[in-house]
Amino acid sequence: MKIVFATNNKNKLSEIREILGSRVEVLSLQDINCNVDIPETGNTLEENALQKAQYIFDNYGYDCFADDTGLEVDALNGEPGIYSARYAGGEGHDSEANMAKLLYKLGSNDNRKAHFRTVIALIRKNDNPQVTLFEGIVYGNIIKEKRGGEGFGYDPIFEPEGYNNTFAELGHEIKNTISHRAKAVKKLSDYLLNN
Repeated sequence: MKIVFATNNKNKLSEIREILGSRVEVLSLQDINCNVDIPETGNTLEENALQKAQYIFDNYGYDCFADDTGLEVDALNGEPGIYSARYAGGEGHDSEANMAKLLYKLGSNDNRKAHFRTVIALIRKNDNPQVTLFEGIVYGNIIKEKRGGEGFGYDPIFEPEGYNNTFAELGHEIKNTISHRAKAVKKLSDYLLNN
């Protein structure tokens, strides 16, 4: 089975390929020669994921899926949410600046509860075309200082519930079994292999 994942984020791509294994061949935007920066103008993770998947389906004709992920921090009323990748502003995705802004805004607040949420939108031709959404959530806390050298994004400051290590300390093998994306991809994988 061949499917396009509407991303060029090498970290996400490698994570998804590792989770899905050899059962599904996952192509990136680069693999299908899509060099467009697909806009994400939705107000929710669901809208953004669907917007990206729909763009690939409409313009390239591939079965595809897209995701959008947000870190939602309780004490910040759900920030950064859909702006997680661009939280600090500026061009591109600056993880260091994003983490610095988040830690600064939280300050000495004792409420460090947060969760990562991933939404995947899948569009396939044989579904005439039907959109199917999958969601994964992992709860945890924002720690006060970065720890660990693996992972990406907010991984060095997010400690999932039930662990005394951040995602960046746990490493890919463990993270890929418990993360928000892993949970959403597991649902996607079960659906693809059974439908």
